[in-house]
Amino acid sequence: MNEETTTGSNTTMTTTKGKTNRILLLLTVLLLVVGASGAPLVSRLYFIHGGQRKWLTAWIQTAAFPILLIPLFLSKISSTKTSQSQRRQSHLTFPLALQSASIGLLIGIDDYMYAFGLSYLPISTSTLLVSTQLGFTAFFAFLIVGQRFTAHTINAVVLLSLGSVLLGIRASSDRPEGVTGAQYGLGFVLTLGAAALIGLVFPLIELVYVKSKQIVTFGLVMEMLLVMSVVATGFCTIGMVINKDFQVISRESKEFGLGEFKYHLTVVASGILWQVFLIGSFSFILYTSSLLNGILLAVQLPLTSILAVIFFHEKFSAEKGMALVLCLWGFASYYYGEHIQSKKREEVVRDIEINHL
Repeated sequence: MNEETTTGSNTTMTTTKGKTNRILLLLTVLLLVVGASGAPLVSRLYFIHGGQRKWLTAWIQTAAFPILLIPLFLSKISSTKTSQSQRRQSHLTFPLALQSASIGLLIGIDDYMYAFGLSYLPISTSTLLVSTQLGFTAFFAFLIVGQRFTAHTINAVVLLSLGSVLLGIRASSDRPEGVTGAQYGLGFVLTLGAAALIGLVFPLIELVYVKSKQIVTFGLVMEMLLVMSVVATGFCTIGMVINKDFQVISRESKEFGLGEFKYHLTVVASGILWQVFLIGSFSFILYTSSLLNGILLAVQLPLTSILAVIFFHEKFSAEKGMALVLCLWGFASYYYGEHIQSKKREEVVRDIEINHL
């Protein structure tokens, strides 16, 4: 009787845990999509209406880290329902903090490269260039975490990465007014560099999760992200001090095209949206993989391009249209490949069950 009760209790706990993980996964997808779509638009809005501080824009991308205290607090409340031994197995150790700090430095560098590129490129071009992070993510995931590839996965990576080639064919055709050819070219190169660097960061984060000698929970991910954000913000703060950005914020806000209040609102909204993106992305890697995170991000980024055309009246050239089609085609290829693999796994499990009967 006791054994049956224990078995039933364990089954209930497993089912509850599975439902919780599915809810958290859906929540992380929502946060990732909202953050990745909205943050670049608000950051570009800053430059469109007179903002000129690249280090400030980079700083904003992680400076809203205090909001991480909210999910941290919620995770602490939920952890009270777990056993004391499980809580002990999931805490931020010095090695994890050191690894998080190192990744945080890379994020800070990436933030500046992205901000520099965004200051000279239309958001529709910038986001499609950033979608090339998938190719870099796939490459580094193969080297760092031993990611396995199927024909459909490779096809998806190739299709999703070809968009930047199309954009490069007539890159100067969508150059914003007042931007020189040299500035546009430098922005183009640095945006690709930012895509490559974030493509390295994602597999590194997955490697930290995999190699950790303890249970990696959502709460632990938030603690690690807090360290990363603090280090990245500190790096960009040094850049702001050297570039004397703090001295000109007051003057820049008064000269902002939308007014002083909306200047500060733009800065705050951008910071929150970027932090939402980081929460969603790093949590999504925990529940899936860095490659799938890269694929979801690559598929979502063209949505930002479409929103830029709607809200900022940017040109949507034939090259951008083809890049969007390739992104959607690539995602469809990946999804179909995963569907086939899932069917094969179900058949293997079914065969094993039949053989045991």
